[in-house]
Amino acid sequence: MKVGIFFGGNSREREISFAGGRTVYDNLNKSIFTPVPIFVDSLKQCILLDWKYIYKGTIRDFYPPAQFCKSNVHNFQVYIDSLQELPKDKLEEIANSVGKRIEWHELPQYIDFAFLALHGRFGEDGQIQGLLSAFDIPYSGSGLLPSTIGINKSFQKEWARDTKFGTPDFFILNKTDWKPENASELLKHSKEKLGNHFVIRPANQGSSIGISILENPELKDLVKAIRKGFFIEEIAAEKWNALNEQGKTAFIRNLIDIREGIGLPLLMEEELVYDPVDLLNKIDNHFKQSDKSLFLQALDNEQDLIFESFIDGREFSCIVIEDLYGKPVALPPTEIVKGKELFDYRSKYLAGLSRKQTPINLPAEQVNMIRDRCVTMYQSLHFDVYARIDGFIQKDGTIFLNDPNTTSGMLPSSFFFHQAAEIGLNPSQFLTYLIWASLKARIRNAGIINSKWNALLEKLNTELAEADKSEFEQKKIAVLLGGFSSERHISVESGRNIFEKLASSSVYEPIPVFLSGSELKHVMHRIPINILLKDNADDIRDKISNFSKHPVIEQIKSECKAITEKFTPAPPLFEPVPLDYSDLKKQVDAVFIALHGRPGEDGAVQEHLDTLNIPYNGSGVASSKTTINKYETLHILKKHGFKVADQLLLSKQEYMNPDFSAKQITQSIALPLIAKPLDDGCSSAVKKINTIADLEAYLKIIFRDNDAVRDSEASNTLKLNDKEEFPAKQEVLLESFIGAEGAKYFMEITGGMLSHFDKSGNKYIEVFEPSEALAGSEILSLEEKFLAGEGQNITPARFGNTMEEYDIISKQVKATLKRAAEILNVEGYCRIDAFVRVFEDLSVETLIIEVNSLPGMTPATCIFHQAAINGYKPFEFIDKILDFSFKRQSIEAH
Repeated sequence: MKVGIFFGGNSREREISFAGGRTVYDNLNKSIFTPVPIFVDSLKQCILLDWKYIYKGTIRDFYPPAQFCKSNVHNFQVYIDSLQELPKDKLEEIANSVGKRIEWHELPQYIDFAFLALHGRFGEDGQIQGLLSAFDIPYSGSGLLPSTIGINKSFQKEWARDTKFGTPDFFILNKTDWKPENASELLKHSKEKLGNHFVIRPANQGSSIGISILENPELKDLVKAIRKGFFIEEIAAEKWNALNEQGKTAFIRNLIDIREGIGLPLLMEEELVYDPVDLLNKIDNHFKQSDKSLFLQALDNEQDLIFESFIDGREFSCIVIEDLYGKPVALPPTEIVKGKELFDYRSKYLAGLSRKQTPINLPAEQVNMIRDRCVTMYQSLHFDVYARIDGFIQKDGTIFLNDPNTTSGMLPSSFFFHQAAEIGLNPSQFLTYLIWASLKARIRNAGIINSKWNALLEKLNTELAEADKSEFEQKKIAVLLGGFSSERHISVESGRNIFEKLASSSVYEPIPVFLSGSELKHVMHRIPINILLKDNADDIRDKISNFSKHPVIEQIKSECKAITEKFTPAPPLFEPVPLDYSDLKKQVDAVFIALHGRPGEDGAVQEHLDTLNIPYNGSGVASSKTTINKYETLHILKKHGFKVADQLLLSKQEYMNPDFSAKQITQSIALPLIAKPLDDGCSSAVKKINTIADLEAYLKIIFRDNDAVRDSEASNTLKLNDKEEFPAKQEVLLESFIGAEGAKYFMEITGGMLSHFDKSGNKYIEVFEPSEALAGSEILSLEEKFLAGEGQNITPARFGNTMEEYDIISKQVKATLKRAAEILNVEGYCRIDAFVRVFEDLSVETLIIEVNSLPGMTPATCIFHQAAINGYKPFEFIDKILDFSFKRQSIEAH
């Protein structure tokens, strides 16, 4: 069955849709389905996307392609709707540069079924559902009418108020009724009707976009929240003029962000502005001539804001699905565990920042009350196949359901997969179930017999039955994830991604194994899919340590037994099972180490696996022990003639000396400098130190005695986020700040590579085209590396203005990276981070920062972009890594 995966779109959630579409593409069972990626751009063009673009970090990284955009020194990236009023032939040319533009009426030629991973307008609102119905294409999820209702939160509030569901006090503010001069009256009305604690949110946005929570607000707080919800920005002359050039660039970058800012194109007073550089210049010119505040307004705006009393209760989200006979069943509701902060975009989608408790920690009777209420709402709104229903339960047991959604986020750790895992379905199996259930729903609701849809369903049933009888022997791969370093959450993301890529193939059977413990003792457990999909490493660890069967989940498993039996080839594992390395020898053919930092990248795990002759990915013990140590790595490369940063290793013992002074450091390495842990990655505690005060604060925190407690004054000096990983260490590495030093081009790059054996058993290295990493501030952040829709990674890097220049420069950079890998005896695959200086004569200096022997393998990481240029899909890349490990073990055995 050819399954068209629709993703992207024109809503403010398009980046999450893009990442979700990639998840669906990767997880579809390839033995049953042929995934067809259909990218919908923000002009609603339909593009049959070339597969390699699916693995870009953001839409803006590939579309519109750079050659169609204005060049700018600020590295602003835009969407297609910022290219002003292009003629149809130019739009077609742009679309065809990343795939093939097709007309909507041509879709039946390319797909049998449409899987909708779109969010917001033209995704959840019934528009695309109606379009697909017109072309006789069955699609996933709810039909046209419930989709139209599901997108409109203002209608939902009014409906809930007038029915048995009930709702907190609320009122709706239409944009035409908003007058800033009446703000005082509105504030008074809000407090009288809603109290001193209330929420303002747009009526048609998801992912917490545009939401504000106000507590005892003053007039300025109300105005700010209303403008945020209507996507209006006021710029005061005093604020703008106080910014330097870098500050102005950062302001524009945030302003045009469609999630936190207002996006482009926009209205500046009455003028329509499409381009970010034009916008910056126009704002600059305005304030050179006037001190009058400037008002900007999104074209993609809201017409209604919902003002609602704050619900003082516990927040939950519940997925409702249908059983094999169309009867709705609520999966276990998940509680979102947080403090006072909003469960915002960053918290929802970045590993390690939020905690989810499934089921919500309440007596079984109350958990089932929530489930029953969600099922009733699902039926009342005539939803089909599945829905995600959000709500709150108050201390007195009152339940408010405030946000029914016909589409859920589809990232690997989203509620969607998280709750399905509780009945034993991995993401690939759950997607198969949804396609099957959606076909059933389309046939059921069609009103007439559709022989084509019936044939599709019959064929799918046959293939599911044949898959159960398959005797094909799959290689068993233990996917080792977690660990006890500050990189443990990203390790879980990497491991999950590897698991999912392998699980959707017919070649491998992945077995998730979670590692915890300490350097003295590695504690391992084989974990079931429901524990694998917990939100982060700490949740997984706690779930293993405190494992128990929950009566509600046991009840739901019983209710969904027929689904589980139909869509899983063997009874699923539901309990963690302790393992040791000798158990791995008996149970698996190889290990994929998805650990980052210690243990994993330091050779500790590899030593155990070597003893038992178990094949594994990545470098051997000696090389791993070297590359984990950033100081030793660069010291070795320097001895071989590489140009590297000046380094100074400082121990806690030296720091504790009464005669120590931070000023001493600057006599060896001048400010600004870079401070970082010796053996951690993922941007943990990597900071640019500009002043002595910064250095003193940094050393105070990293050399603290209590790992859990950070000095608040020092944290403020370094501008640390509350949940930012900043491990306590015994040693810290200080390096000279690397700058352009007169180079024609200067950039930070990351280059991946892959090892192979030739027919004679000789090892050689394939070096990928490096990516250019653009940091929004001084240091690449965790979000820029791993959060969907964040960061700017240009692959390949912009070496030169012509292909001839590119080739000359790229060959030099890749040769340096390859030589470094050979000197350090890196094997299997790796990622090397470096700075590149290109001079007028096109000579190149490549200054290596660090070597990652087990690079991050999260869905949007750069190494997948680079592998794609060389023709490897992610599964094929992982397969090559595993193939090398099997061949290496075979060669070493002989």
